[in-house]
Amino acid sequence: MDSVELFGGCGGLALGIGKAGFRSLAIVEMDCEASGTLRANGGHFGHAPGVLCQDVGTVDWTKYCGVDLVAGGPPCQPFSGGGVGAGNLDPRDKWPEAIRAVREIRPRAFLFENVKGLMRKKFEDYRNSVVRALEDEGYKVVLALVDAADYGVPQRRHRVFFLGVRADLGIAPTAPRKTHSLERLVWDKWVDGTYWERVGITALNGIGVSPREKQILRKLKRAGERPALLPWKTVREALLPLGDPDGVNGHVHKEGARTYPGHTGSPLDLPSKAIKAGVHGVPGGENMFVRDDGSVRYYTVREAAEIQGFPAGFELSGAWGTVMKQIGNAVPVALGKVMATSLATAISKGSTMPKVA
Repeated sequence: MDSVELFGGCGGLALGIGKAGFRSLAIVEMDCEASGTLRANGGHFGHAPGVLCQDVGTVDWTKYCGVDLVAGGPPCQPFSGGGVGAGNLDPRDKWPEAIRAVREIRPRAFLFENVKGLMRKKFEDYRNSVVRALEDEGYKVVLALVDAADYGVPQRRHRVFFLGVRADLGIAPTAPRKTHSLERLVWDKWVDGTYWERVGITALNGIGVSPREKQILRKLKRAGERPALLPWKTVREALLPLGDPDGVNGHVHKEGARTYPGHTGSPLDLPSKAIKAGVHGVPGGENMFVRDDGSVRYYTVREAAEIQGFPAGFELSGAWGTVMKQIGNAVPVALGKVMATSLATAISKGSTMPKVA
């Protein structure tokens, strides 16, 4: 199965799509630094996809007519809670270009990602108009508001995905079921202790049970049964294989991390707060974690990339802030894989269904 991606960034979604079985024919990204990252890492996509460093508005999509999947993350700034929220009045709104790509390519499926801010009441009319436009192109559409931590990503990252399957395939898209939970992590930490064994430290280690965990723990003890899903993955688990910063492959310590009200860093034994692009890659100092002694430090580039799911050999070159911006804009690889796998399954089933006369 082949795919084409708009707004490719530095390749998080493309990597996930590749892991779901799609072969990327082209990735369009107008940011020169991000498109440079895509070119430098072509081998990680299974082959070297064509990287087009240009505005999506200038692309003739008809040359890709009939590919299986169109994917991408239209710019989120018009809908982000951290911005002015101008929506479709913001010149950076590129949803019309995403719809045009679907219209001209006529893929069997599409996968678009955006911030959860798009689900706010103020954008309801515009969001519905996007869905209607995609339906008018002949697709069945479902929206999935998800937390990446619920799918094995060591990060609390809330995003909305638009999943669509061409109606003539006779099958509707479905949002993937959650595979991981906080309840199971609480069980592993405070009931059977297996979490501490996994990370190789003594339980508590100076860290108490949070109020939310206490509430969950009481419910778990009353039920007396281990939750069925897998445990959320934590910062400590994600960073354990990397060790201390060694100056290799972006694993370089950066000074200056500090806390202030509302910006306290990520606890080690929970999923990370969302890795963000922000201004110079440092939105409110939140791209950092809290050590066991209570001090904080910024994530290294390699650590942030690890939390987002980029493979060890993935090259991210440039200044710390520039590279962190690319990482913060990316879709977690594992989350992209889960969503794309759902569509791959749907269109494969649709291809085998008998045609209706």
